[in-house]
Amino acid sequence: QVQLVESGGGSVQAGGSLRLSCAASGYTYGSNSMAWFRQAPGKEREGVAVIYLGLRATYYRNSVKGRFTISQDKANKTVYLQMNSLKPEDTAMYYCAASSRLILQSLVPGDYTYWGQGTQVTVSS
Repeated sequence: QVQLVESGGGSVQAGGSLRLSCAASGYTYGSNSMAWFRQAPGKEREGVAVIYLGLRATYYRNSVKGRFTISQDKANKTVYLQMNSLKPEDTAMYYCAASSRLILQSLVPGDYTYWGQGTQVTVSS
């Protein structure tokens, strides 16, 4: 049984930083991808960043490039999202997701099989 557990959300002022963590268990941590998505109230879920675990290749949505960094700790099967220079428009529930097949550079929710419960990020101006 695959479980993804997110942590690290919170409330910060604009310009601040947060680091989200996603701990995976029961997941074949190898030639798959893990990603971070977010969903604000009344909006569709959107992909933020993805990392291909085999090669550590990363891909970001344009609005977070240069501010967010996705990384992994293979030994602990944990993926991180370092978020710097946060903006009020980054406010959302952030979800960790994992694929069950080889995919690259996908920020499409339907490409991911496993999902965490989410962690709230609130950025005030």
